[in-house]
Amino acid sequence: MRRLLRVAGSVLIVGGIAILVWAAAVWRWQDPFTGLYTRYEQHKLAARYDEHATRFAADHLTTLSTGHRSLAETRREIRIEAQRYRLEGKRGEPIARIRAPRLSLNMILVNGTDHDSLKSGPGRDERTFMPGEGQLVYIAGHRTTYLAPFSDIDELRRGDPVWLSLPYATFEYTITGHTIVPAGNLAVLRSHGHEQLVLQACHPRFFARHRYLAYGKLVRIVPLSGPSFALASAAVPAARYPSRR
Repeated sequence: MRRLLRVAGSVLIVGGIAILVWAAAVWRWQDPFTGLYTRYEQHKLAARYDEHATRFAADHLTTLSTGHRSLAETRREIRIEAQRYRLEGKRGEPIARIRAPRLSLNMILVNGTDHDSLKSGPGRDERTFMPGEGQLVYIAGHRTTYLAPFSDIDELRRGDPVWLSLPYATFEYTITGHTIVPAGNLAVLRSHGHEQLVLQACHPRFFARHRYLAYGKLVRIVPLSGPSFALASAAVPAARYPSRR
């Protein structure tokens, strides 16, 4: 009996140590098993997004002029296409590519923030808007599972760039600050009549009691064709832009 108890005790100790090591690994990096799933999904989504973007451009971008246009005219045309793109979107579809150098992030963005959508990658909350509509763009992502796109969201600093590339244009935002709110605070989804990016993840890691929100402002627009536009209020130097897809 004593031998049995010693063996059982040893098994429990080894099991406890293994759990602690696993938790530490996930805390420092991410869950490898869900990461494999999301990596596979991202591969499929990238192909679907390229196909979708090409089809959307052929069907809808006849309104976007290729000649010289003012910033106001270009933004008005982009706003029309952005609204159309949002209204035609379906939950779980790939809608854009999101890049954030500080987060080592380069992934396909999906439409929706429900559980199944976020298993495939970061997602746009469907209660908010598309880039270019001049309203709130709210994007959520996991911190420890499913490739953990926002694992280091609290490492974002003021001035860090975030790019969102869509079929009709690429948008550059810069981080302006952050806040932490209770998980049930739906007021953060309220748009305030101007273009604003919000990146959201659970806080702290492994818990869902609060949300970490990183805010960004729009500083540059790169239309599908024609020159890019820096917004007058942005006052930022020209950047080296990633490809639109």
